[in-house]
Amino acid sequence: MGQRIAMATSPAGTRIGYAVTGSGPPLVYVSGWLSHLELSWALPAERAYYEALADGRTLIRYDKPGCGLSSPASSAPYSMALEIEALRTVITAAKLDRFELMGASLGAAVAATWAADQPSTVSKLVLYGGWAYGLEVASPQIQRHVLGLVQENWGLATDLLADIFAPDADAATRAAFTHYQRESATPETAVAMLEMAYGVDLRPILGQIHAPTLVIHRSRDRAAPLAQGRRLADAIVPARFEEIGGRSHLPYIGDAATLTRTIRRFLGLPARRRGVLPALTARQREVAALIAQGCTNREIGQRLGIAERSAEAHVERIRLRMDFRSRAQIAAWYVATGGPN
Repeated sequence: MGQRIAMATSPAGTRIGYAVTGSGPPLVYVSGWLSHLELSWALPAERAYYEALADGRTLIRYDKPGCGLSSPASSAPYSMALEIEALRTVITAAKLDRFELMGASLGAAVAATWAADQPSTVSKLVLYGGWAYGLEVASPQIQRHVLGLVQENWGLATDLLADIFAPDADAATRAAFTHYQRESATPETAVAMLEMAYGVDLRPILGQIHAPTLVIHRSRDRAAPLAQGRRLADAIVPARFEEIGGRSHLPYIGDAATLTRTIRRFLGLPARRRGVLPALTARQREVAALIAQGCTNREIGQRLGIAERSAEAHVERIRLRMDFRSRAQIAAWYVATGGPN
């Protein structure tokens, strides 16, 4: 299953990158933390999660302003209004009138805000790992510590956040996710997003949501307390609450199969057979390893004893086989799959 990358421009001039995967009725996905459409597609666990959601649906996801392929907002501070503008830009570009909407983590707050304000556009709503009131997500002391660390030492902060968001990730996936965060946004953008997350207050609007809603939360989520998920469901009259096991906040880490199966059932989709992600030959893995080391095609050829044009052909075959657009995706995939076998 491939993804098509496109760009849209908001009324304020912000360029928003979005990706389209699969076919069928539209499902718009609002991510929570920093995102990068290309690098996320290179992480096998995350890609498998999106492909599971896209089986029977046209999955549309996007990079928020200042993240991944999207440009920073020109002047406006990071806010819910900016988030809603980005979502509206993608919906308009995709020419959608009515669609299913899913938000994860901070994206749940964005999706809930849209559903409350634009009820006629949302046929079904899924909220994963969300919260109703940001001040209750963590103590003020912890919030100040996290914000200060992100601002002062982005490298160390990405390690800490990987531990909070994905405690069940294996070493390779954790290393790839840590790098992924640093490549997705600047520390300034990360701080602004965290400040907005801690400032979320959906309590006044949750009663305005009328779409059939699934609120799903992991029982021991280390980033968003289970009680916050219950609070969302209690305040949305047509909501159903589903608690699943696990402690990782990232939806694709841990028991992702139960999560996607529950979401698909709510959306009226049949059970999905586990897909098989594309793999590389032994020679192609050698080439991928050298790309991860930063080698050019000429250097790859020298290291492997082949012509530069042969090395170039290997790189192109890897891109086609894996549905990648860049060498950075190849490098990220190699790190996420554990490097040398």
